[in-house]
Amino acid sequence: MDALANKFYFLATYGCQMNESDSERYAGQLEALGYHRTEEIDMADVVLLNTCCVRETAEGKILGKIGELKHIKARNPQLIIAVTGCMAQEWQDRLFQRAPHIDLVIGTHNIHKLIELLQERQHKSDHYLAADMTAPAFHELPTKRFQKFFAWVPIMNGCNKFCTYCIVPYVRGREVSRPVDEILREIKTIAAEGYKEITLLGQNVNSYGLDLKDDLDFSTLIQEIDRIDGIERVRYMTSHPKDMTFAMIDAIGASKKVVNHMHLPIQSGSDELLKRMNRGYTVAHYLELVDYARARIPDLVLTTDLIVGFPGETEEMFQDTLQLLQKVQYDMAYTFIYSPRTGTPAAKMDGQISAEEKSRRLQRLMDVQNVYSLARNEAMEQKTYEVIVEGPTKNDEHHWFGRTRGNKMIIWEDDGSVRIGDTVQVMVDKGQTWVLKGHLVH
Repeated sequence: MDALANKFYFLATYGCQMNESDSERYAGQLEALGYHRTEEIDMADVVLLNTCCVRETAEGKILGKIGELKHIKARNPQLIIAVTGCMAQEWQDRLFQRAPHIDLVIGTHNIHKLIELLQERQHKSDHYLAADMTAPAFHELPTKRFQKFFAWVPIMNGCNKFCTYCIVPYVRGREVSRPVDEILREIKTIAAEGYKEITLLGQNVNSYGLDLKDDLDFSTLIQEIDRIDGIERVRYMTSHPKDMTFAMIDAIGASKKVVNHMHLPIQSGSDELLKRMNRGYTVAHYLELVDYARARIPDLVLTTDLIVGFPGETEEMFQDTLQLLQKVQYDMAYTFIYSPRTGTPAAKMDGQISAEEKSRRLQRLMDVQNVYSLARNEAMEQKTYEVIVEGPTKNDEHHWFGRTRGNKMIIWEDDGSVRIGDTVQVMVDKGQTWVLKGHLVH
């Protein structure tokens, strides 16, 4: 341990919240070994890039960062560079061919191999690859939590859906549910450490339990978590409409801890496109779920994901999506331009759409959705909400922010009376498209 007193690691995370959670487990292992985190990459003895390959833009950014590391390695030959996560799983030893200065490539099921591979590399300068997807998805590992009052809790890994545009099943593997006793034990530990909020994580959290032999599913898991003292809020992401049930919605609505924010990705308002995407539900079924959720969950905040420019999307199909927005009136929609991923069926489909047309459709989509986002936020004006304080905003230390149970961000002028992690009351003075402005209520 003494030999590592001045050893540092630099960690960069790309992509989703699952990767954020995985990074905390990588950091936990490094810190258990005696390394200290640094934000100065030139100070690092170990550089770990935890990667994403869901979209081409993420891959391009990561390859650029890997290229930059070549010069740092030239100045410091003892530096150990590890590439982990989904891109590592997809590329495997092709990463060594592309960038020989990389030392370790660790896939999505091999987080627990970090220390072993690091020690191998310290004894012998060579390339080391761990990308065996038959390894268990979950391991009891030390965790270094990066946030002060909320924590990620993975409950399942992988995906069985095989949406035709998505690479996740190929890089995360089949759906595997984490044992319920492990989940509950981690949440109890988190609560004892003073955390107020958790987010249950999985590619499809509401598929939880489908691979287990007992009667556990997402609704029964929620009921178990509800009994744990200390946690104020339980979030979850992401849900899949195919596996969402009325019983799950009932459990969410009845829970004292689960928040009133539901993220339910529709992807398109066209049944024909949903079929081409292999989503496994119709627009009519999705709207039934929305109506039921709005009836059972008080003040439901509903958000979604939408893809524009999927192969074969006609103007009429795109209009179906715009009509869906008008019908549902989401609080917010995360909108994406379709990006072909090598190895997925959609990349080979006929009817690929030009980049210019995809950009035009994205703007039209956002123009419609922004009207509803603004209207829903304006409807919150002059109402008071419970908020957990997250701290100063990025650009102004005199203005602080936090989120409502519905995951709406509120910004207020700091008066020095609150601390990060406090639960406070904030009145909304002004609703804007992306954010709320308000003041503390003492």
